[in-house]
Order: sequence, then C-alpha cells, then structure tokens
Amino acid sequence: MNFSFGFAPPTLGLKHIMNIIRSADFKADRPWGALDIANMGGITTRLHWTDSPYRWHVNDGEEVFVVLTGTVRMLFKDGGLEKETVLNPGDIFFATEGTEHVAHPVGEARILVVERQGSI
Repeated sequence: MNFSFGFAPPTLGLKHIMNIIRSADFKADRPWGALDIANMGGITTRLHWTDSPYRWHVNDGEEVFVVLTGTVRMLFKDGGLEKETVLNPGDIFFATEGTEHVAHPVGEARILVVERQGSI
C-alpha cells in the first residue's frame, strides 16, 4: 500500500508532498515491471518486482541496484571473466558504466534501481 500526504504551510501557500511506499506490498503485472518513484534531474529511482531473470546488458551510465526483498544472483563480467555474487535484502550492487551484468532472482524479489533516465 502506498500513501501520499500533502500539506500546505499556511504562511507560504506551498504544497509539499510526501510519499510512503511499502515496497513489500508492491507487485507488478509482469516481471521487471516498475513503480516510478522519482526523477531527480534525469536520475530515476524505480521499484521493480520480478520473479524472472532479466537479460545480460550494459547500462549507458552507472546503476545502483538495492535488493529490498528476496534473493538475487547477480552475474557480471570483470576483465572478461564471468563472476557471480548473491545479494540478500539490504545488499547493494553498484555497476559502473560499461559493466555487463544480469540479475537472476531466486523466487520473487523487489529491487530499488537508481540510474540515468532511459537507461536499460
């Protein structure tokens, strides 16, 4: 369940919005479906739900990948060699520009991704 709270300070006449997102309650209608949370000057923050692997890819910028629920096997290439790590809730994977990688959830997972707008 997501919540939005708005309030307008009477002296300023401005409206401020605060969103609370219960990530554990989010489920997309398809693997890697996302809830757009914020766009801060071209850097997006999105909550993804999945129960299926993504595909090998290279982002056109840096990417922060935070596992919120579930377990994710993250495969990546380093110096031409394929490597793997297991990410659990609270773990963060930082991919520099040009890092080839693919995420394989073990069952359902919810992942917070911060990256350049339009990046894959």
